[in-house]
Amino acid sequence: MTDTAQRVEPTELDRVVIRFAGDSGDGMQLTGDRFTSVSAVVGNDLVTLPEFPAEIRAPAGTLAGVSAFQIHISDHDITTPGDAPNVLVAMNPAALRKELGGLESGGTLIVNVDTFEERNLAKAGYVTNPLEDGSLAGYSVYEVPMTSLTRKVCEPLGVKPRDAERSKNFFALGLVSWMYTRPVEPTLTWIEQKFAAKPAVRDANVAAFKAGHAFGETAELFDTPYSVPPSVQEPGTYTNVNGNTALSWGLVAAGQLSGLPVFLGSYPITPASDILHELSRHKQFGVRTLQAEDEIAGIGAALGAAYAGHLGVTTTSGPGVALKSETIGLAVSLELPLIIVNIQRGGPSTGLPTKTEQSDLLLAMYGHHGESPLPIVAAHSPSDCFFAAIEAARIAITYRTPVMLLSDGYLANGAEPWRLPDTADLEPIDPNFATGTNHEGPDGVADFWPYLRDPDTLARPWAVPGTPGLMHRIGGLEKADGTGNISYEPDNHGKMTELRAAKVAGIANTIPEQRVEGDVDDAEVLIVGWGSTWGAINGAADRVRARGRRVAQLQVTHLNPFPANLGEVLARYPKVVVPELNLGQLSKLLRAEFLVDARSVTKVRGAPFTAGELEQAILEVLDD
Repeated sequence: MTDTAQRVEPTELDRVVIRFAGDSGDGMQLTGDRFTSVSAVVGNDLVTLPEFPAEIRAPAGTLAGVSAFQIHISDHDITTPGDAPNVLVAMNPAALRKELGGLESGGTLIVNVDTFEERNLAKAGYVTNPLEDGSLAGYSVYEVPMTSLTRKVCEPLGVKPRDAERSKNFFALGLVSWMYTRPVEPTLTWIEQKFAAKPAVRDANVAAFKAGHAFGETAELFDTPYSVPPSVQEPGTYTNVNGNTALSWGLVAAGQLSGLPVFLGSYPITPASDILHELSRHKQFGVRTLQAEDEIAGIGAALGAAYAGHLGVTTTSGPGVALKSETIGLAVSLELPLIIVNIQRGGPSTGLPTKTEQSDLLLAMYGHHGESPLPIVAAHSPSDCFFAAIEAARIAITYRTPVMLLSDGYLANGAEPWRLPDTADLEPIDPNFATGTNHEGPDGVADFWPYLRDPDTLARPWAVPGTPGLMHRIGGLEKADGTGNISYEPDNHGKMTELRAAKVAGIANTIPEQRVEGDVDDAEVLIVGWGSTWGAINGAADRVRARGRRVAQLQVTHLNPFPANLGEVLARYPKVVVPELNLGQLSKLLRAEFLVDARSVTKVRGAPFTAGELEQAILEVLDD
């Protein structure tokens, strides 16, 4: 290290967006995750965007095999992973070719120069080497021999060259950690713990990380390191959490708040599988998980658990919801609490398994047989998945109904800092099990009728099988009001259909009224969001206000039923814009329900909105 390098003070930034990209075997998700964790320790606000290749084993070095991880860190509150990276770390030519278009003009490009050989260039579709043909003149390019330097530092450890190459992602992590003055101790501690059982791998990763950090200090390629100060946070205990983990914890919390064992019946499907993995770790909280043989078996087991007095949950994505639809209808008929978690992805059919979309709202509303309405709750951020899960459980248990809980791939895999809530602030959920007979016959003999309803909620009693005196039958055939006996009478079918619909509609009485933010009283336009569009809408609205325009915004969490005052709120504003990662599903519902001229802003490219995209769309509506 030179004396000059020792005296250089970091240049302070208020924010930076970094994107790591490489082959699916290059460990980009791990690299991004570790940089995220260290940035959380620093105290930065952050939002991440992991992106996975759709093909499980795409040929190495091809565009189809590129894996990327984007992280936005700042010293102030942020809600998006950033419109365009300021820094791109490209581990091979394919990563450069696929990701370069997103890098900001004049941005920093760090490439693993060792991989830019003829064979890899050809697989990525390059005719000439972009490092030599002048095509990167608009960027600050740093060529770093990551692979060869990693091999060199691992050689004294006795690690074979091919095995050493696997540690080059830690070299990249060490270099970027130096560039943005991230502390090294948390990463080194993590490596020691993670690979304790594999000393050779542990030592290689430590050596590569230290070498990358030292390269930044000594190579004199970089003018200065940078620092992003901590953001101002409310006092409390924080953790870094992604949406699937937060949703899992919310289900665990719902079980504790209701006193019910949680049962998950699930079949693995991207991007929902991590919920099964996470819940399986929490048996100490009365959670039981079943990896079923298919989607139908998963929901069938969950519904059976609900019949037995458990909080039944099934997790899936759009294709799985289609397979579960018959059992969802059965749950509507049985009037049992059941949570159907749909982590949405691009469709139809297999579609884009690893990419995000919001294309299942109409499926959630109408994708089941007969007149069978069910409540729909949508999370809007990774940490909000925790509270959305508790809300779905509250509705399901209180109203004896299946509930659709919507998240998506962006929320599921994206991460943010989250201040852990005080459990004392979480409202208990009363399952209110039936404990005695509820009907007296003309002969004076008391018995139990499974469809006598609570006058306030219209919910039927929930009786755990085996409770003395509460013998009853339920099933998929239409039941007579009150007794639960099978009935084919037209009038009874009409009455039961209307009662089930009225029960769901009545949920609006116990959900908060819709709240508007921003320029509430004099906005030129109201932006209506649901689900993961929340972050980009916030960023876009702030930018439009900075231009002197008046913008209000609201986020709809309860999509069925809608909040009771939503129609009145929509009518107050001259223009209504609805951004969605579909072709306009919520806007259709708002038009039908409230006769409002809801204008759609749509995107179906397997990626979330950027704030810049929505800023432009809002300005176009304002100037129309």
